[in-house]
Amino acid sequence: MKLASKASLAFILIGSALAGCTTADPLVYSGLASAPNLQPNPSDPSGRVPFRYRGNADWKQYDKAIIDPVTVYRAQDNQFIDTSEQDKGELANYMQTRFTEQLRTRFGIVNTPMPGTLRIHLTLTGAKKTTPVLGPFSHLDVGGNVYNAVQATRDKEGSMTGSVSYAVEIYDAPSNRLLSAFVAKQFPGAMNVGASFGALKASKVAIDKGAEALLAQFQ
Repeated sequence: MKLASKASLAFILIGSALAGCTTADPLVYSGLASAPNLQPNPSDPSGRVPFRYRGNADWKQYDKAIIDPVTVYRAQDNQFIDTSEQDKGELANYMQTRFTEQLRTRFGIVNTPMPGTLRIHLTLTGAKKTTPVLGPFSHLDVGGNVYNAVQATRDKEGSMTGSVSYAVEIYDAPSNRLLSAFVAKQFPGAMNVGASFGALKASKVAIDKGAEALLAQFQ
């Protein structure tokens, strides 16, 4: 018991250091077609969408969507941390599936540009895997729970937990005119214990949240 208490106390004391293990906020990635249009987004205090471009789009005019294959970002300013090519491919495929499933509830998914059609381009720009052993431990240990509870109240990342960063670019399909674009970072809730089991589980939960958030923008 004494050892467990000491471990918990140590976890609390290094809480500030654990915060440094989180990924940085997304950038205006230089390799994005929309990079010249992206501007700081003060309307999002959470920091999940720090840069955005808003054109004059009436989403009610659109009932169809083309969803491009997800691109894995390769430029030097990517934010992949210890993520293998296999991991990147797995996350990109999962992103394609989950975003398509969500958007299908609002749009007819098509392959040919026509009036009333959006083209949505998704780019996976970064990812961090959950730290093996320490990720789950940090959610089950008493000290870890204290730290994660504080992070939850701040709507911030949990300790040793995975995340994803990505970009969304939305075009009027017939004209190829950029209507909206943003870069985002998503991660599970800091108290989501289940998301801490498995190296890519948290990243996939984050992708689920991103897909739901994009759909909500069109409602």
